Amino acid sequence: MSDADIYPEEIPFTEKEGKPKLNEKSFFSKLWDIRSNITVEPVLAGLIIPSMLSKLAIQNLNLDKACRVKLDYGDTICDALIDRSGNYSEEEVNVQRVISNIEAWKSVVQTAIPTLLVIFMGAWSDRKGNRKVCIILPLIGEFMVCISNIINVFFFYEISVEVTMFLEAFFQAISGGWVMIYLGVFSYISDVTNEETRTFRVGLVNLCMTAGIPIGTALSGILLKLWGYYGIFAASAAIYVATIIYSCMCLESKTKNNHSNEKDKSLSCMDVVNMVKETVHVAFKKREGNIRMKIIMTLLIVGIVYGPNHGERIIMYMYVRYRLKWDAVKYSMYSTYGIITHSLGAMFSITVFSKKLGYHDTVLCLISIVSKLIGSVYIAFVYTDLQMFMVPVIEILNATTFTSLRSLASKLVPSEELGK
Repeated sequence: MSDADIYPEEIPFTEKEGKPKLNEKSFFSKLWDIRSNITVEPVLAGLIIPSMLSKLAIQNLNLDKACRVKLDYGDTICDALIDRSGNYSEEEVNVQRVISNIEAWKSVVQTAIPTLLVIFMGAWSDRKGNRKVCIILPLIGEFMVCISNIINVFFFYEISVEVTMFLEAFFQAISGGWVMIYLGVFSYISDVTNEETRTFRVGLVNLCMTAGIPIGTALSGILLKLWGYYGIFAASAAIYVATIIYSCMCLESKTKNNHSNEKDKSLSCMDVVNMVKETVHVAFKKREGNIRMKIIMTLLIVGIVYGPNHGERIIMYMYVRYRLKWDAVKYSMYSTYGIITHSLGAMFSITVFSKKLGYHDTVLCLISIVSKLIGSVYIAFVYTDLQMFMVPVIEILNATTFTSLRSLASKLVPSEELGK
């Protein structure tokens, strides 16, 4: 057995024999190749754009409800807090304290339930060869969040901030949330690509994600001022509906060849238990060489990296509101600038580090984490707008952490275990 058989993640990028080179194809052939390779990219755009579009509206709605309903500060103070006018530092701290306390248990709901759901759905999608359900289900959950928020705005004083934030977390959690759609999207990509092109295609999918973020973020603050809560949530809901329709019509239901007769059988309770066991077993069963240790370490790194990233996304808006007195519009401008910088870094890392220089996935991950580490330390000492706008420049290479980890994981396990 060769080293490539034992360590599939170390197979170099090579051209397949007999495969026509890109420069030998006609212009229309190249266009058709691009069109035929477009699969889940529009789905990610249809998820990211409305999510970013409504993100600031959701945060402002929660702050607004905490101020007016929970703390009963009145319109004068609450209007000033939302617009970041006047000097109400003590009230701002109290409002943020209410939100932070709710975010503590909300994050548990948003992560614990999807984790349990993904354990089952990963094994189910591997057995059935169907990634489509894992993609559509979270989109439905996000749509329900928009409908819930419209209702919460209509009954502004009747529904508390705790219920508002719980419903947001609940619909995302029971549908799998972003964890589920990541499972579906990247398993789908792994099914329809080979090991030679997988890192590049996974990178392109991530690039499409980051390209959709500045669009939604740039518009979020401005449209919130122009349209208000109703306009933002209605527009987001409409985009989710369009994305669900595209997913139903354009994505394949079966992306894996599964010749087992079990695929058409209905699932029993024992099947569900076995699927969960199979999922856990994937990380710990014996494999050739030291692949088992690499799988365990990859999962640990994902957990270690995801935690701080998730926490930072939750508190960043409140941090700049308190430290720099920013409002929603200014924060959306900063976020857009940061995402564009991040996208340029992602493009550079994918095309230069991965494609041209052929850096291993682990090297890409290390470069990305070091860049983020420096930026995270720096941001704690920010006191001016200029210093804050330097953060994305410092973190410009922090774009390939999850790209490299997903690509590495897909090479460590066979295709029938990708969902697990």
